[in-house]
Order: sequence, then structure tokens, then C-alpha cells
Amino acid sequence: MALKMHPSLAVHVGDWLKSEIVVPAGVSVTDLAAHFGVSRQALSTLLNGNANLSADMAIRFEKAFGVKADTLLRMQTAYELAQARAHEDEIKVRKLAEAV
Repeated sequence: MALKMHPSLAVHVGDWLKSEIVVPAGVSVTDLAAHFGVSRQALSTLLNGNANLSADMAIRFEKAFGVKADTLLRMQTAYELAQARAHEDEIKVRKLAEAV
């Protein structure tokens, strides 16, 4: 039996990056965006939980702060799955018969 994570336990990776990495580092979003070579808007949207983390952005965080891109992407996937599970009853799909 698979364990089911309650959606309230899933944290958007952007929120986590902001509170655990960016703010403690004391770097502004503007300066970090410039360092990463991305727009301030793109970084801000991620850090405010309004955009998903891309593999490229995960690598940028890994190179700048040492946090593994793989870990960040797993956090993103866990968050997305928790969001989908929160409304899985609305997804109307029957099991496909093994012999069609």
C-alpha cells in the first residue's frame, strides 16, 4: 500500500528556495536574477510559488548555492502530484481492460 501525502504538507519549491536559501543568503531577487542571467520577473514568479521550477533553473541554484538540482526537481514533482491528488476524484478515468 502506497503512502499518501496530504496536500497541505507539499511546499512549492519556489517558496522553499525563497525562505531557506535566498532570504538567508541576503541577496536580492534583482541581484540573483542578474547573477543567474534570467529576468527578475521569471525568478520572482518562481520564488513566489507562481511558476514551476525548470531543470535549467534548478541547475542555476545548484551552481550558486550547492543544493542539488535533482532534489529541487523532486520537490517540484512532489508538489505537483500533491496538487493533482487534491482533486483526483474529478479525474474520470476507468481502468483499461487488460485484454481489449
